[in-house]
Amino acid sequence: MAPTDKTHLLNRARSIQGHMGAIVRMLEDDAYCVDIIKQTQAIQKAIDKMNARILEKHMNECVTTAIRSNRPDERERVIGELLEVFETANKL
Repeated sequence: MAPTDKTHLLNRARSIQGHMGAIVRMLEDDAYCVDIIKQTQAIQKAIDKMNARILEKHMNECVTTAIRSNRPDERERVIGELLEVFETANKL
């Protein structure tokens, strides 16, 4: 992964981590439920954006390399990984 991409993802992850800390404090302080839900929704959106960015990088780098290779087993492996990720996400 390119250093700029890694930095961007780390910054996003740290931001999510900070928001989680805020939720913990809100729960400890018995904050209004709707305010807590708004914060959890913001975190979910941030995680969704981070996942989209990681998936884009994976598709453009790892998957593209595997599909262009002369190794059918490698192509099947990366495709299987992606299918597994999306099947698992649909079960949640």
